[in-house]
Amino acid sequence: MSKKVIGILRTGYIGGPLGEAHGEFPEMFIEMIGTEDFDYRTYNVIDGEFPAAAEDCDGWIVTGSKHGAYEDHPWIPPLEEFIRKLVASQQPTVGICFGHQIMAQAMGGTVEKLDGGWGIGPQTYTEKDTGKEVTLLAFHQDQVITPPPGVDITHSSEFCVHAGLRYSETCFSLQPHPEHTRSFVKDLIDERRGSIIPEDVSDRALSLLNDANDQSEYGRRIHDALKG
Repeated sequence: MSKKVIGILRTGYIGGPLGEAHGEFPEMFIEMIGTEDFDYRTYNVIDGEFPAAAEDCDGWIVTGSKHGAYEDHPWIPPLEEFIRKLVASQQPTVGICFGHQIMAQAMGGTVEKLDGGWGIGPQTYTEKDTGKEVTLLAFHQDQVITPPPGVDITHSSEFCVHAGLRYSETCFSLQPHPEHTRSFVKDLIDERRGSIIPEDVSDRALSLLNDANDQSEYGRRIHDALKG
């Protein structure tokens, strides 16, 4: 049986020592969901490289980014247009962090930088379908403030009310990062502690980092969603 091809819409670079030590966003997703069932094709949309059609790949991932969905970059409007095509096409599509936010914005929602500060490290969310609490690694200040019309809210927390959105049976998004490893998050926090991230917020996240989480389970869920 031939493998399905997953298109990775790369919306940012990690770069520097972090990127060298832990890989870039596409590598993180490939590590998470594996190569047994999938081949991959990366499109550097941040550099203006876009697929021709939603059907060019069998499934899609929209990655994280340091940029805000609301920022004025030339690649954001065509990315929003392609996301609308993906949702309409019913091609399996998963958006993570910035990907979650840009999907919401493309479909009519609102994304803003939250005055309430940062959500970093282990965060606990309630699954709306089951009522179960799950813990996933996050790293964000921007949030979906107003979800698009007609979507289902799948995950929520006190800090991040619209942490998971479902557009259809095949298209969904999450604010947290199931593809992140503990070691990457630790190094990311260490790099930004006391400069970008307040020390007390950083230290609390680091103190919880080795607690049990649901990263692996959500990696399997994303695998299964893309496999169809």
